[in-house]
Amino acid sequence: MKKEKAIVKKTEEDKSDFVFGKFNYITMVVGIVFLLVGYILLSGGGSDDPNVFNEAMFDKRRLVAAPLMIVLGFIIEIAAIMLSPKCKCKKNSDKDAACQQ
Repeated sequence: MKKEKAIVKKTEEDKSDFVFGKFNYITMVVGIVFLLVGYILLSGGGSDDPNVFNEAMFDKRRLVAAPLMIVLGFIIEIAAIMLSPKCKCKKNSDKDAACQQ
């Protein structure tokens, strides 16, 4: 009977912990915003008439700014995933060796 209570208690504790910390989620949102802005900068500038060439297709906004924003957004997303959240360890607990200071 004690084992069942211990298992139930442990699963309840595991559900309350998030994989990432608050800083990670904020950084992910910032990365998504950079990606959205990059894709918005990449869109538009088409021509209604296919026989007419539109110079807006080769604008600096599309060739430089948009790809840089997209790449920066992916770098921010990777960094947000790879950064480890700060550990909240108790002094008496030896559960995680990475939290030992």
